[in-house]
Amino acid sequence: MGYAQLVIGPAGGGKSTYCSSLYRHCETVQRTIHIVNLDPAAENFDYPVAMDIRELISLDDVMEELGLGPNGGLMYCMEHLEDNLDDWLTEELDNYLDEDYLVFDCPGQIELFSHVPVLKNFVEHLKRKNFNVCAVYLLDSQFMTDVTKFISGCMASLSAMVQLELPHVNLLSKMDLVTNKKDIEDFLDPEPRFLLSELNRHMAPQFAKLNKSLIELVNDYSMVSFIPLDLRKESSIKYILAQIDNCIQYGEDADVKVKDFDPEDDE
Repeated sequence: MGYAQLVIGPAGGGKSTYCSSLYRHCETVQRTIHIVNLDPAAENFDYPVAMDIRELISLDDVMEELGLGPNGGLMYCMEHLEDNLDDWLTEELDNYLDEDYLVFDCPGQIELFSHVPVLKNFVEHLKRKNFNVCAVYLLDSQFMTDVTKFISGCMASLSAMVQLELPHVNLLSKMDLVTNKKDIEDFLDPEPRFLLSELNRHMAPQFAKLNKSLIELVNDYSMVSFIPLDLRKESSIKYILAQIDNCIQYGEDADVKVKDFDPEDDE
């Protein structure tokens, strides 16, 4: 059985930075992971690329040959990837062993993980290849300045969760850039009543029923919880990796290491 992270989230959320930091952390602790680039528009990488969608198709070529814009071109590239799951992707995955750990660095077009079926079909293909997959959703902590933006972020994350049907870990990225962490802490694990009161305070009275329904939806799906990601701290990356590993049951099949005790130690 293989293991995989699907790193998703809005553009500029720090997905590639997270992938490179995760790679360096695993390198430090002598753990092997493989980073896969699924962004046909990517140019520079701070990590070794194990697999690269640009070997199949690149955004520049599509824009030049078909006359598409950046967003339409990217969607064309991802649909081309979907059409080649049984060929290109299967051939690439065959290069890895059963216990290998892959991290897929995805593009930031929100429609890819909200309603377009490309990534859903991609995930289903990984499952058929016997991979346990976890979605890692990154949201920029600079986005969390008030409750309305928090709810918007939760709704986008919930949309991805429903679309992909995967274990889901939500991260607040760029915590090292936050100047007033107290403002962020209010949204890390807030009480529904706090969210509702803040939302009603920011919105017009006619939205009161809608606000109540939104808070109930977020609370019922347990989507209110975000884990802060501070790349300056190894402990932050270690904790997040442990949460993700737990979601995909990584390491549960490992042999139990039994320590040999000296009988004299018991005396």
